[in-house]
Amino acid sequence: MSNQQIAKLLRNIAIAYTIKNEKKLRFQIIAYQKAADAVSNLTSEVYDYYKEDKLDSLPGIGVSIRSHLVELFKKGKVSHFEWALKGIPKSVFVLTDVPTFGPKRAYRLVKEFKLNNPQTVIDDLEKRARKREISKLEGFGEKSEKDILRALKEFKLGKGKTTRMVLPYAFDIAKKMVAYVKKSKYAQKAEPLGSLRRMMPTVGDIDIAVASNHPKEVIEHFTKYPYKERVIEKGDITSSILVSGGRQVDLMIQPPHAFGSLLQHFTGSKNHNIALREFALKKGLSLSEYGIKRRMENGKWKMENYDSEEKFYTALGLDWIPPEMRENTGEIELSERHKLPRLVELKDINGDLHLHSSFPIEPSHDLGKNTIKEITEKAEIMGYQYIGFSEHNPSISKHTKTQILSLIKARNKEIDQILSGNKNIRILKLLEIDVLPNGSLAVSNEGLNLLDGAVVSIHSSFNMDENEMTKRVILGLTHPKAKILAHPTGRILNERSGYELDWEKIFNFCKKNNKALEINSWPSRLDPPDPIIRLATEKEVKFIINTDSHALWQMELMMFGVAIARRGWAKKSDILNNLSYNEFVKWLKS
Repeated sequence: MSNQQIAKLLRNIAIAYTIKNEKKLRFQIIAYQKAADAVSNLTSEVYDYYKEDKLDSLPGIGVSIRSHLVELFKKGKVSHFEWALKGIPKSVFVLTDVPTFGPKRAYRLVKEFKLNNPQTVIDDLEKRARKREISKLEGFGEKSEKDILRALKEFKLGKGKTTRMVLPYAFDIAKKMVAYVKKSKYAQKAEPLGSLRRMMPTVGDIDIAVASNHPKEVIEHFTKYPYKERVIEKGDITSSILVSGGRQVDLMIQPPHAFGSLLQHFTGSKNHNIALREFALKKGLSLSEYGIKRRMENGKWKMENYDSEEKFYTALGLDWIPPEMRENTGEIELSERHKLPRLVELKDINGDLHLHSSFPIEPSHDLGKNTIKEITEKAEIMGYQYIGFSEHNPSISKHTKTQILSLIKARNKEIDQILSGNKNIRILKLLEIDVLPNGSLAVSNEGLNLLDGAVVSIHSSFNMDENEMTKRVILGLTHPKAKILAHPTGRILNERSGYELDWEKIFNFCKKNNKALEINSWPSRLDPPDPIIRLATEKEVKFIINTDSHALWQMELMMFGVAIARRGWAKKSDILNNLSYNEFVKWLKS
């Protein structure tokens, strides 16, 4: 089973518990939901962890659920899961895939209308809504019925969950495959291609290019990949296999002297490649994965091969264009004029300001897995000058104002103790604070005064309209300590598109008031989308690239936030955590 299938199964258990007895099974529901989220955000297959006897290293998955996963992989089923799911129609779990459908609503509609066929439940419910039968049910009304109809339509149009891989997950598969292919003495080079090499937030498939003069031997090695499920195709210079999780990996081989041509041809987007071909035609040139054809004086065409992309672009009179920029949005024109921007790089990053520790601050959302000390030591190994701890604010529904202040003070005291024993890295006392629906912050002024700054974010009431949400965000950023807007669109890749904001107003406010937008590196967020980043940088709005880490290994996800920044054409000067510690603190306190 793939990670997404396992995550879906775990979510179904949480759904079943919610329907059967939400109050009594509350903690089990939370455990399964957290486990499902953990599996969804892994960059490697759970089954691979099982085969390597490393399931206990997975964050967010307790002993009991781990034992169920072992049973699942050994027997193909879990007796506890079968018991939990008993009595609940499978069609319920189809409806819960539709955005806005909670477990109890889905179960109620399935039972009321006897919609027991999972294959037809979406269409059947849509028919009921069109006949206005839902509004007649107790607890429902015309508005609710219209909302249901709209949600079903959007889901059928593919606006709900999809099967595309999030970038870090696809990257990990490709990284392992490239490393394996390079073990063959016949493979001189190996690189990923397409949307993966352009570092798009989601990836449809995985293609690998290999430079070799011995394609037969490379393909023989490739098809023996230890984590394959089966070989799909085995040709002379191409091959395809299915790997763990049911993902297809395609291999194509080119002689080393033409490898650059292959790499260029299969990296750019369709629009980039069309524009590049048109550019070449004006010069009397013809492009292909084999190289560049030039018309000779005798009228015949001569093929010229290129072992590197740099040589390929140079032959066209262009500077090499970074893969992340190859979308035909002006990069070819700038390349011809030698005006391409110098994009931000991972090595430029001096700190991570959105880190969740395991300190028991009793937050409104989830805690991190590792201690403040462990995270600090990891940051030091990574070469950071500074970090910021941004645990979620203490739950306002479970604590008094005085209790919240005490928790913040206790967390700050812990940070001070760590700082006293470590002079190699600076630590900033931050919090990730909820912006409530009315625009106020979930921490009082007294609490905010205990902090160096705050990362503010939206975690509720996502259905507000653009004007309301824009007003809410701006109000949340108005406080002097509120400096960073976390995951600015609230999107979850493959799950929800996020809320709408008036970006012109957001940009103007941020620039005028010296606020920053976060580029969130979390696998299922990679937020905001690159077009928004590009618009913001054109308006001279600043960004901070953070990982939103809840475990040590997630701190390594910074590279994906940098990748999304590069797709938005962000330069080093656009990113504030490229500053030195003193420069950054000067901005933070400004």
